[in-house]
Amino acid sequence: MEPDPATPVLTLSYGPHAPQTIQCWDSAVPGSSRGVVVLVHGGYWRARFDASLMVPLARDLVRQGWAVANVEYRRGGNGGGWPETGQDVRSSVSAIAASAWRRAAPGPLVGVGHSVGGQLALLAADQLDAVVALAPVTDAARTHREGLGENAAAEFFGASPEQAPGIYAGASPVRQLPLGTPALVVHGAVDQRVPVEHSLDFIARARMAGDRIDFVSPYGLDHLDAIDPASPTWPFVRGWMDKVPAQVHRVRSSSSA
Repeated sequence: MEPDPATPVLTLSYGPHAPQTIQCWDSAVPGSSRGVVVLVHGGYWRARFDASLMVPLARDLVRQGWAVANVEYRRGGNGGGWPETGQDVRSSVSAIAASAWRRAAPGPLVGVGHSVGGQLALLAADQLDAVVALAPVTDAARTHREGLGENAAAEFFGASPEQAPGIYAGASPVRQLPLGTPALVVHGAVDQRVPVEHSLDFIARARMAGDRIDFVSPYGLDHLDAIDPASPTWPFVRGWMDKVPAQVHRVRSSSSA
C-alpha cells in the first residue's frame, strides 16, 4: 500500500517539551527518494501559529517523491525565546539526520522555511544541504526597528537591539554570513508582512561574503501565498529543489578550489 500523503507515518521527539516534535511523511511515490525536506513554519515567533501552516506543502512534496519532516518548536508563549527557539530548530535537524527514518530516505537534506521559519532555516544552513527561504526574516534588529508583525520582535525578544545586541546578532541570518550552503530566496515584491527590501539587502551581503544564492521576486506573491502549493511560484521552487544535488556539488567544488 502506498503511503497516504495526508497522514504522517512517524512523530519524532527531540526534547522534553511538548512543542519539540517533528511529524514525518514518507514519499508517496513508490521507489522514489528525492531526499528529505525539513519544513519550518513562521508566525512571528508566536505560539498561536504552529506547524499545521506547512501541511499543504508537506502533502504536495510527498506526492512529488520527497520525504518530509515538519518541525514544531518552542515559540513566544509556550517556552520559546532566544536562543531557545533557534536551538530547537538546530536540535530538530540533528534529530532528523540521526534517525532511522532519515537513513531510509537517501538524498539531500533541504530546509524550507517561511517568514521566521526562513530565519530559523537559514541559521541552521550549516546542517543542511540546501535552504529555501520563503519571505524570510533575515535581520531581527531591523524587524524591531520597523515594528513589523505588530511589534513582534519587541514582544519575542523582550528587549531592544540596543539593550541586547548580541541576542539580535545571533538571531539575524544577515549577521551570520556566509551560509556556505546553496540557497533560494523567494519573496513577493509587494509583501507587507516582511518587506522584500530585507531579502534584497540580505542577498547582496551574502553574495559579497561568497555565497551563491538564487532569488525570485514575483510581483503578486503575498506573504501567505509563499506557502500555498497552488501558487504559480511553487513549481519553480520544486524545480530548484530537484537540482539541489548539482547545487551542492557546485558549492563544495568552489569551496575546495
